Amino acid sequence: MELRLDPATRETLADRRERLRSIQASGPASPEIADLLSRVDAALGRWEAGRYGLCEICGDPVEEDRLRADPLIRYCVDDMDAAERAALERDLGTAARVQRALLPPQDVGAAGWDVRWEWRPHGAVSGDYCDLVPSRSGAGDFLFAVGDVAGKGVAASILSSHLNALFRTLHDLQLPVGDMLFRANRVFCESTGESHYATLAVGRAAPDGAVEWCNAGQTPPLLVSEAGVEACRGSGLPLGLFCDVPYLPVSRRLRPGESLVLATDGVTEAPDQAGDEFGSERLGRAAFLARAGSAREIARACLGALDAHRGGVPAHDDVTLLVLKRAG
Repeated sequence: MELRLDPATRETLADRRERLRSIQASGPASPEIADLLSRVDAALGRWEAGRYGLCEICGDPVEEDRLRADPLIRYCVDDMDAAERAALERDLGTAARVQRALLPPQDVGAAGWDVRWEWRPHGAVSGDYCDLVPSRSGAGDFLFAVGDVAGKGVAASILSSHLNALFRTLHDLQLPVGDMLFRANRVFCESTGESHYATLAVGRAAPDGAVEWCNAGQTPPLLVSEAGVEACRGSGLPLGLFCDVPYLPVSRRLRPGESLVLATDGVTEAPDQAGDEFGSERLGRAAFLARAGSAREIARACLGALDAHRGGVPAHDDVTLLVLKRAG
């Protein structure tokens, strides 16, 4: 297995070494600081020797998400001792509970809308982001978002939670969707590493059926009506690639009975036993056949079609689906 190292990691370690040396020189002796400095020096030594990120017992690469979360890790999960494994399991359990607590209510009753989301993490935690936030203005509109942070595991889940806090804060400002995404992208760019990015579709729905959204590299939302299924094109770059990127909104007004279906690539790119991806076409077909049902029934029909397509092939990614149905 090839380990891809981010050169910025070495710069971060070197910076931390200098900070620790400064603290050590300016105060009384501290065994904790001395131990941490020794561990950072050792990590830099492994980098120079070409062994950084490799397990010191078996020589295999350490899991990338664990290495991003703690650049001083020296062992892969398989070679951790019982106490270390127990501590890791406790940490993952806590992270999973926190992430689930950030999810919105399962069935949202918004004025003029029937809404349902489904979220299936691939592991204990997820890099997918799903949110529904009612407006505090009293106008009855609400923010919706579906996104996917590049990568998996703990590091991706932390950035997913970052998106949650970011958009809930920006939503309170009642900005146009394009401006909101522009600001979110700038903050995400400036507060995360160069190798981190996220695809995202975020929008606002009003009680009269008006919907406005922007797409930052996410799978195009599907508009489901009696006439068929339309993939709503129009996309900007994912968040985190460049700081100054404009995002142009797409606007529609849904009629009673029409639905908007949003999904992450864990849905559309799920393979069957032959490697054929589920795709937006199959997703749209399942939503169209269930269009007369509630948002919950449409979501369940889509996931049922996904499971049937996989035919027992284990999921390889997080799965998130959001259905917004205009109430009749």
